Parts: sequence; structure tokens; C-alpha cells
Amino acid sequence: MTTSPQARRSARPQDSAVLHTYETLIVGAGFAGLGSAIRLRRAGIRDIVILERGNAVGGTWRDNQYPGAACDIPSNLYSYSFAPNPEWSRAYSGSREILSYIGSLVRQYELAPLIRFGQEVIELAFDKASRRWLAKTAAGQTYGARTVVMAQGPLSNARFPDMPGIGCFEGHKIHSARWDHGYDFAGKRVAVIGTGASAIQIIPEMVKQAGFVKVFQRTPGWVLPRPDYGTPDWMRALFRRAPAAQSALRQVLYGAHESMATGLIWRTPASGLLEQVARLHLRSQVQDDWMRRQLTPDHRIGCKRVLVSNDYYPSLQQPNAKLITWPIATLSPRGIRTVEGVEHQADCIVFATGFDVSKTGTPFPVHGLGGRLLSEEWQRGAQAYRSVSVAGYPNLFFTFGPNSGPGHNSALVYLESQIDYIVQGVRLVIERDLKWLDVHEGAQQRYNAAIQRRLAGTNWNSGCKSWYLTGDGFNGTMYPGFATQYRLQMRRLPQRDYSLVR
Repeated sequence: MTTSPQARRSARPQDSAVLHTYETLIVGAGFAGLGSAIRLRRAGIRDIVILERGNAVGGTWRDNQYPGAACDIPSNLYSYSFAPNPEWSRAYSGSREILSYIGSLVRQYELAPLIRFGQEVIELAFDKASRRWLAKTAAGQTYGARTVVMAQGPLSNARFPDMPGIGCFEGHKIHSARWDHGYDFAGKRVAVIGTGASAIQIIPEMVKQAGFVKVFQRTPGWVLPRPDYGTPDWMRALFRRAPAAQSALRQVLYGAHESMATGLIWRTPASGLLEQVARLHLRSQVQDDWMRRQLTPDHRIGCKRVLVSNDYYPSLQQPNAKLITWPIATLSPRGIRTVEGVEHQADCIVFATGFDVSKTGTPFPVHGLGGRLLSEEWQRGAQAYRSVSVAGYPNLFFTFGPNSGPGHNSALVYLESQIDYIVQGVRLVIERDLKWLDVHEGAQQRYNAAIQRRLAGTNWNSGCKSWYLTGDGFNGTMYPGFATQYRLQMRRLPQRDYSLVR
């Protein structure tokens, strides 16, 4: 692989700026970063620094505070097994309550001294001579560390869509992950672009607040009912007094979500059953035949992210709401123009259009051995060994790395497994005083070849377009199997697949 002179100059570490070399540097103070710090401390790794670009912890849950924001996984499963919260107010808690839980992790495990706020990493480079990683930040500081955990999260960089005319709209623009809480929607004409997981939570709230709401749909998604309920006082008291009861509920929820894999990941009779449930849900909530046709997907369930909502369909049928299915041609100074030539005027456009997910690159330059650049190696799609290690980038570990995405279960189940695997790797480096721990290129290639073979038969690769895939259809996002399978493969770091250089 050739590297440009500019890239090689950029990769040179600035040792003079580094006053201390930490045992572990963690990028990001969200769920992944804080969980990694907790488990590393329990394993005896104490010299840790967490670099956070924001001014508070929470990651995507700090940023996503739009009206109606909530998790589509039950809270007793979307939390750490080693840090249960008996006080969840609902089965599916909102973003503020999840953010409060993340804050409680900082207090309970005394993580505040480890965190450096306002430190956005802009470059990461491995210096072979000093056997350490050097992280440059936008604040002009450089941090050194023996090992690095990339915990910035896959849904951390909000993006406006690349659509014609976006710069000429004269009204107010809001991205779902950068919500403007000071904007008054009362009496306003609001356009919502997108009908994905964030949009179906925002739209019901906009219909309650705004004068009129137009929803611009590109592709309808499969929507399942949301079994939400308020947690009764007796249940919270039980969980406080008998933590084993909450653990048992977590296992029940885990098993229920595992069973859904048979219908969401692969095309099986269970897929047809889930689609039938979704169709019944649609029929029970939407009486108009034409609107039901507009809201019925033409792809397999599971091909795109499955949505969960009880109030999305009813909100579309309110007198001050309208579903628009004509494709958008361009934004105009006064609103949105669709391909049939109609201009839909709007005072505000809400973009529920997702994030820059690093399927083909990294959020900042990462230089490995010999000045190699990870974004160049991932141009055709991200690949890693067991989603955690990348050959040529020693002592560097990823959370939510390539092919670790769940399509049916809690992301935190996968994340816990990754963290425990990472702890094994970090301990090897520190306790054996290794120069580096680097996965073999061959082991990485064999692992990814097997993953891609398995992905070929999944619903994700069945032909629809989704954010799981690159433009040419490569799936470097999802894990093609049960969460139980993923957890089993992550139980032990196989040293035979790594170079351990003393």
C-alpha cells in the first residue's frame, strides 16, 4: 500500500507535546466509553483518560433530545447487566431518562476524574519507536497512550442530506440530532423529511405542536406495535429489594428478542408471521385503503431497520397532517418542490435523515504501522477481526466496530461482549509489557470472508437500500447471527490469531 507524503507528514507524532503516556486512552464518553472504563478498572487498569468532544457525557443520547426521543429496546435490556437500574419509569424509556442513567454510571463508578471534555480527537497515529498511540485534539493538545479504545459510536456525526437546493431554503432548518429547543412550532408549517426510527417519534409530537405537518416519505418501513407501559411501583420496589428478579426479567426479554432473529435476519416462516403482525397493526390503525397502500413496504421485513410505534400511524391521519410520497426534486427558498412540480411551502424543515455512519472510513485520520491510513483501507467497506481489531493497527480496539450491528436485540448486549474482549487485549499489552498486540492479516481476512458468506443469505442483503450497506452493496455493518453466537465468539481473545511483540 502506498501512502501520500502529506499523509506520512500528518502521521508524525509530536512527542514534545506529550507529558504522560496513559495505559489506555478512550475516545468518547458515551455508553461504550464509560462501560469500557468501568470494566478496565475492574481488571486493574487504572491509568485511563477519556477524551470527549462535547461538554457532557452521553454521546448519542446527549445529542438526540428531540421531542418523543426514546429507545426501541426495553430499558431493562438496553442497560448494562453489571449496572442494573431498578428505577426505570417505563418499559421503553425516553432519552432524558437514558441520559440520566448514563450520568449515574459516572457517579457510581467515579469516572469524572478520567474525562477530559472539549477534547475532540482529530488525528490518531501509532509511533512504532515509542510503542504508543498519539491522539491530537482540536484544542491543540496531544495525548499519548499504550492502548486506545475507539468508543466514539457509530451514530455520533449528524448530517444533513446531500439534496439539491438545501442551501437556498430561507426558513428554519433543524436536524433531529441537533434539536433547536428554542424554536416555537405553534402555528407553523413544518415539513419532516424522513420516516425512519427518529422520524416516527418526532412526527406525532410535531402534529401536536405545529399548525400543519407534511411528512415526506421515500420508502415506507415495517412498523410493529410497541408494548410500552409505565413501571408500577411494586415492580420497582421488587427490583430494589431483589435484584435477581430484574435479572430474570432481563433474561426473558433477551430470549424474546433472540427469537425474533429467525424472522428478521433470514427469510423464514417467522418472517411472514412478523410481516402479518405489522400488516394487522397497520390495518387496525389506518382505515383508508389508499393510505395503507402508501404505508405498506415492498421489501422483506428486516431488510431495513424495523420500526416500533403505537402513535405514528394515528398522527398521519390528523387533520393537520399529510403524507407526501412524491420524491423530492429540490428544496426551494420557500419550501420543498416534489418531482410532479408542486411546491410545498414550509416555515421549518425537520431533517430526520440519520448520521454519517463510518461504513467506508473513520471519523478522523487513523495512522497505523508504516503510516498506513485506515480510511484508505476501508474505502470499499470497513473490515475488522471480530469487529474489534484491525491488522496493522496494534493496540487499537473498536467498540461498535465493523459487522457488530444487531438487527433484533439490544446493542448493549453486543457492546458488553466487545468490552470484555477488549479488556483481555489491553491486559495482555500492559501486563506482559508488549510492544504491540496486532491481529494477523490472514486471520482478519478469513473471518471477514466467512462473515460476508453468511451475510449473503440474510434479509439485509436481499436487495433493498439501507444505511447498513455501502453504495455498491457491501455490508460492513451487521452481524449475521444470533446475539448468543456473537457473545460466544467474544468470550476469549485467541492469541494464536495475533502477533504478540515484546
